[in-house]
Amino acid sequence: MGLLSLSIWVPIAFGVLLLALGRDEQANAVRWVALIGAVVSLLLTLPLYGQFDNSTAAMQFVENVPWIERFNVNYHLGLDGISFWFVPLTAFITVIVVIAAWEVITHRVNQYMGAFLILSGLMIGVFSALDGMLFYVFFEATLIPMYLIIGIWGGPNKIYAAFKFFLYTLLGSLLMLIALIFLYTQSGGSFDLTKWHALPLGQTAQTLLFFAFFAAFAVKVPMWPVHTWLPDVHVEAPTGGSAVLAAIMLKLGAYGFLRFSMPIAPDAAHAYGGFMVALSLIAVVYVGLVAMVQQDMKKLVAYSSVAHMGFVTLGFFIFNDLGVSGGLVQMIAHGFVSGAMFLSIGVLYDRVHSREIASYGGVVNTMPKFAAFALLFAMANCGLPGTAGFVGEWMVILGAVKFNFWIGFAAASALIFGAAYTLWMFKRVYLGPVTNDDVKELTDINAREFLMLGLLAIAVLVMGLYPKPFTDVMDVSVAELLKHVAISKLN
Repeated sequence: MGLLSLSIWVPIAFGVLLLALGRDEQANAVRWVALIGAVVSLLLTLPLYGQFDNSTAAMQFVENVPWIERFNVNYHLGLDGISFWFVPLTAFITVIVVIAAWEVITHRVNQYMGAFLILSGLMIGVFSALDGMLFYVFFEATLIPMYLIIGIWGGPNKIYAAFKFFLYTLLGSLLMLIALIFLYTQSGGSFDLTKWHALPLGQTAQTLLFFAFFAAFAVKVPMWPVHTWLPDVHVEAPTGGSAVLAAIMLKLGAYGFLRFSMPIAPDAAHAYGGFMVALSLIAVVYVGLVAMVQQDMKKLVAYSSVAHMGFVTLGFFIFNDLGVSGGLVQMIAHGFVSGAMFLSIGVLYDRVHSREIASYGGVVNTMPKFAAFALLFAMANCGLPGTAGFVGEWMVILGAVKFNFWIGFAAASALIFGAAYTLWMFKRVYLGPVTNDDVKELTDINAREFLMLGLLAIAVLVMGLYPKPFTDVMDVSVAELLKHVAISKLN
């Protein structure tokens, strides 16, 4: 079994083992098994970096075994520079989520931990799949553990939020399934993505395919105006669910644009590039303004996620190397920063059981260590130079200015909104005198919380100060993708 298969199936195997471990009497053993499973899964992804060849755009760590031979469906995996970083990122965030839930989740601990480990393996499968049907199976399967995480461990309106999440994402995916079947017939009975990338298609076929994929991926990103499910889901999801949803699951949609929409329908991607840029700018500007008026911290960070992911799709559809690479870097950075923001809100919620900004004030007086972490993550969310949040947005803005000065100007001005809503939230929650008894009685973070936030802080600073390892891996693959998308496929 190859390294990539191990990265997918080891966390799933640990997840299934946890489900078999029994009820809450064994909760402590369950937590340790979950942590061992998450750490082993992360360690398995590390050799991938050592063995990855930056100088080629070809797929690496390829595994190709027949699966459903009658329909020519293969268990076909591989990574290139575009998909590579999402594998260790997924495994890393899973470790953090297991640590975050250690003392907080007290009922059905085995099912909670098991769901996250299974979800981790399935998401790595999405980023690794090179067979259309295998991609679809992994893509849809991720809905099941996340649906259960929201529906069982969520807030008061958890069932409503879980249904909304499931229905929105499933409806879009059904159109993608039709597109996959169409490509299967057009390519003479193959689900191989590389064959689909080379398939000549007419303008009408490309347009229909582009919008079928758009339906699936735009909801997942989520792009404006199909973003309305996200704030509801974030507010109701448990802290770990919000962290994984923001850090990894939103990236599945953005990744789909690069792996499916752009290389399979390049003419349609160029024809509707302006439309995609317009939607991205609306997300960056309008949703940024919506974030400013939120009273619930989770809702504010959820809207901020929509705005930050707007930068990602903007970068992709300006079709230059800075834009696409910047979009990819922004996806990874957003994984660290948004995960950290939601986990920070979780730390406060565990103590006060409120996410309302008005319930806090002067937290820095009682939790100085925690406030220092929160300030770093808030600055990263604003895009402060030296943090991960800056690198991708800076690259996208440079790419946008190269493409069209006014689009670059609009994107850059939107950063002001990001700083406004993030710093205003920080001011009201953390700064000033202590305003109520709840805040007066707060205790600072313990060793477990310090470890969880410390790991994320290191990731945010390392990526912000030295992004070269991240960009080096993706450069050749991005250049190859842009070269491919620049060539018409009209038959």
